[in-house]
Amino acid sequence: MPMWNQLFAFLAKQPKNMPNSIGHERNSQTNNFEQKASQAKSLISMHQLGQAQWTPRDYTSFANEGFAQNAICYRCIRMIAQSAASIPLRVREGGEDYKEHSLLDLLNNPNSHQCGPDLFEEWYGYLMVAGNSYLELVSLNETPRELYVLRPDRMKIIAGEEGWPQSFRYSANNQFVSFPIPDGNEQSPILHTKLFHPTNDHYGMSPIEAAATAIDIHNAASNWNKALLDNSARPSGALIYTAKDGQLTNEQYERLQSELEENFEGAANAGKPLLLEGGLDWKNMGLTPRDMDFIEAKYVAAREIALAFGVPPMLLGIPGDNTYSNYAEANRTFWRQTILPLVERSAKTLTNWLQPSFGSTLNLKPDITEVTALTQEREALWQRLQETDFLTKDEKRTLIGYPPLVPDDEAINGMGSGEGASE
Repeated sequence: MPMWNQLFAFLAKQPKNMPNSIGHERNSQTNNFEQKASQAKSLISMHQLGQAQWTPRDYTSFANEGFAQNAICYRCIRMIAQSAASIPLRVREGGEDYKEHSLLDLLNNPNSHQCGPDLFEEWYGYLMVAGNSYLELVSLNETPRELYVLRPDRMKIIAGEEGWPQSFRYSANNQFVSFPIPDGNEQSPILHTKLFHPTNDHYGMSPIEAAATAIDIHNAASNWNKALLDNSARPSGALIYTAKDGQLTNEQYERLQSELEENFEGAANAGKPLLLEGGLDWKNMGLTPRDMDFIEAKYVAAREIALAFGVPPMLLGIPGDNTYSNYAEANRTFWRQTILPLVERSAKTLTNWLQPSFGSTLNLKPDITEVTALTQEREALWQRLQETDFLTKDEKRTLIGYPPLVPDDEAINGMGSGEGASE
């Protein structure tokens, strides 16, 4: 055990003051920190003692090779981000829904450069590319005024002595600003949303990382097709010298190679006839069935990419996928299994983050009545409820996400339908 004794002696000599903002320090010797209930915190702190934990994956490669250079990956991220951002959020407080609320004003007009859907599309897009997304809340006189999305590759988490995040550090143009994580119920300026990562305590895992091999295969197949087009859009062949001596001189070889490169290679020279002389014969080298496997491999890779993002391949126009009977069914599956869980989770995350500023009874809910892809399901539900005679009106309204009727509205509704009207 001497090694452990030396380690604990070394830790005891470390300074207790750690910077948490520009020009400010925080004394960690005080006992005002909230005590965490987790028994695993000591294990985390052993290998992350006071260290800045940068995102361990190459965000630039994810953005360039995945989003910018792969059509399947690009379309998946755009579909998820745009669809999720199109669902409006409604405010429920104290059991009552509000159509007008200061929080709704903030979400609909987050800053002077973006509207609400623009902000959320960027937020969801970063979450899909990096597995992490950061939202900054700007307050004036303790009143929330603006929201901004921060680039995940510029953000790093500063872990405290116990391994828990102590502050966020955002770097740009060789400068940085620190956002300390407050204790207790104070409003945090940064909301960090991440996808599940089984081997990292602070950062999430991007779907691009899970689909990285499929993306490489798909990109390689596209590059192969591009190279094929650059070479007259046909497979290569061989020039065979059939003269008696059976060998070209160096001068003849260099002249022949130069003429082929200048006059017969490239898309502009496709289809030109080749004039052979001096015992030369052209031998086509066609593609074998094994050589043709790369086409099917490209489709398989495209389906794997779509699988990683939760997008039905039928919606991406990938041939050979007959999982769903029609396009409408695939679209409903996409909304039910991918978009709605993501938006509902995001609404709960925003609720917990903004409660210190807007009240503990605040609750954000996605308004799925605005989703046109689910209109058919909604109409079928309403029809079933309409035919049900063992539920009250309030119970039916609760099942479809509406609040119960207030007494005045219920009386008016009853009078108009003949229920409860006096004779």
